[in-house]
Amino acid sequence: MAIGALSGLRILDLSRLLPGPYCTMMLADLGAEVIKVEEPGKGDYLRDFPPKLKQESAFFLSVNRNKKSITLNLKSDRGREIFLGLVKKADVVLEGFRPGVMDKLGLGYDVLREINPQIIFCSISGYGQDGPFVKKAGHDINYLSIAGITGFTGTRDGRPVLPGIQIADIGGGGMLAAYSILAAVIARQKIGKGQYIDVSMMDGAMSWLSMAAGKYFADGASPEPANEMLNGRFACYNVYKTKDGRYMTLGALEPQFWSAFCEAVGRPDFIRDHYAEGERADEIIAEVAGIFMERTRDEWVEFLADVDCCCAPVNTFDEAFSHPQVEHRQMVVEMEHPVEGPIRMLNFPGKFSETPSAMELPPPALGEHTEEIFGELGITKEEIAELTKDNII
Repeated sequence: MAIGALSGLRILDLSRLLPGPYCTMMLADLGAEVIKVEEPGKGDYLRDFPPKLKQESAFFLSVNRNKKSITLNLKSDRGREIFLGLVKKADVVLEGFRPGVMDKLGLGYDVLREINPQIIFCSISGYGQDGPFVKKAGHDINYLSIAGITGFTGTRDGRPVLPGIQIADIGGGGMLAAYSILAAVIARQKIGKGQYIDVSMMDGAMSWLSMAAGKYFADGASPEPANEMLNGRFACYNVYKTKDGRYMTLGALEPQFWSAFCEAVGRPDFIRDHYAEGERADEIIAEVAGIFMERTRDEWVEFLADVDCCCAPVNTFDEAFSHPQVEHRQMVVEMEHPVEGPIRMLNFPGKFSETPSAMELPPPALGEHTEEIFGELGITKEEIAELTKDNII
């Protein structure tokens, strides 16, 4: 096994679906031991999401590699007792229940830190652990909308457009939780104890507004769909349809890139209108749109291949995953699953010179590692059989 940057860090992961599992997969890729604690007989809800391969959900497989799975009924006294035994030897507990659930189970932070003062307890929730929305249900679309992101992500007619990926779940939840946990691990070395981390997906998504919020705090003007520097206001930074109904993206924000594009398409007269406003901006956008309609998407890729103007095609998944840069960076990898056979998935994105990420374990079957983990607590095979019979595991 490769020595990962986080080798020796043990995480008890009670989360389900996307935000928490994405977080712990990133940490597991870097060497952390992640023990996925699942409900007996059901497990992570993501296991049941179609499409399925032979047995397992493609969605579940995509965010649960490098983890071990145990089953445990946390509503039972014996289940809680076993969990607390695991907490004694753990570094981190991650959960994604609604606020208050862990306290109702008798497994809140105050209980866990009495058993292990070094424990780092991270909660991921939609709106955080306090405030008027603390009990309100939500999903990615709701967090982005409350945070003000959906309101200026849209078309020129003002209609909001939903992003194709879950920004709040992954960026505002999973990634924020991952680096918050690592910050707490470092802090523990300094202050000698663990701590509680409250991650709100809405808060995390809102933090991504940094530049847009900075402008708003300065001029008081709320951003509008297709009317800001980076969402369609200018010809130099826009999406254009091509002759064959495909699309190209132009990101010529800097003067040298815009000049290079204008020279390449034979319209040097556009250079002075780099950041034209009002009607002139609309005219330039329409002119550039007309120019892009003169060639197919692939013809544009070839035509601008050697022009340094920040222009790129809008790819399908087939095209993205076979792109030479993606292949060179090894972003699509394959691992062997004992039931599903070879499965493809996206690789960990960071490249470490000394402690690279690694894929050591395939996504686990429900409860696959129960006997192994429980054995560390001195629980025998006979006791495990009794626990199974009593629906505790």
